[in-house]
Amino acid sequence: MAGLARRFARHGHELALVGGSVRDVFLGRGHGDLDLTTDARPAQVLKLAEGWADAVWEIGIDFGTVGLRKGSTICEITTYRSESYRYDSRKPKVQYGTSLEDDLSRRDFTVNAMAAQLPSLELADPFGGLADLRGKVLRTPGRPQDSFTADPLRILRAARFTAQLDFTVTADVREAMTELAPRLAVVSAERIRDELTKLMLAPGNGPVRGIALLVDTGVADQVLPEIPRLRLEVDEHFRHKDVYQHSLTVLEQAIALEARYGLEGDLRLRLAALLHDIGKPKTAACCRTAGWRSIITRWWAPRWPGPG
Repeated sequence: MAGLARRFARHGHELALVGGSVRDVFLGRGHGDLDLTTDARPAQVLKLAEGWADAVWEIGIDFGTVGLRKGSTICEITTYRSESYRYDSRKPKVQYGTSLEDDLSRRDFTVNAMAAQLPSLELADPFGGLADLRGKVLRTPGRPQDSFTADPLRILRAARFTAQLDFTVTADVREAMTELAPRLAVVSAERIRDELTKLMLAPGNGPVRGIALLVDTGVADQVLPEIPRLRLEVDEHFRHKDVYQHSLTVLEQAIALEARYGLEGDLRLRLAALLHDIGKPKTAACCRTAGWRSIITRWWAPRWPGPG
């Protein structure tokens, strides 16, 4: 990567590692593909990659992203940009920028708004992301209302990071999640499915934490309304205050048993545990299976056929 960074520098352009790859270095976690950002426009990135990259793809070029492979290393280089959704559109509008700090200011959370400038590896952390990482706090670089309005999917990402990293959202982030949850209606089903899948496959009891945050903030009313409906429904075993708490306990127990049966990180099992009692609210018997099917059809149908 140093060779590519020197190419950018020789032509007067900046290049920096950003996002999860920087965050995960401080967390001691492994990382997959690398995300980079630059002031160079996509056409310039393509030209600078000539003779360096073993393969190039342009599938995301309309959104400012160029994909590269060098040996076994895969990276995506994105021009400094911002994304925002019109009120009634599922497609974000992209605007290019010229400043690394401005680019970082528009990212979802401070822990993802750090950059390692290349080739020097100097850390850029204008919003205190490293301190929030140490404190396991999830907050936005600016007002959370502005961040979630610009990209409503970040509401789900807050719950996903809570699940994956055992972070706690700040009070203002929690309030903004509740206030702006209806904005998720403009986000594509595929993107919502991907975030929910990552949340459900989080390590340990992360899925329980993530689902609880979605329910407590009212976000689940928008994406998984069957779950909050379980609240106050009597648990027939009288071991929990309601079927909702019972369902979270079953999910927790199912996750704990996965390794014993060689099913670690099994999405089907976890969904079955979470959703097994959604027929308990006062609905007609014929609608019980339909409730399960509606969830699978809504988010996960492209991944496998519905339950038999």
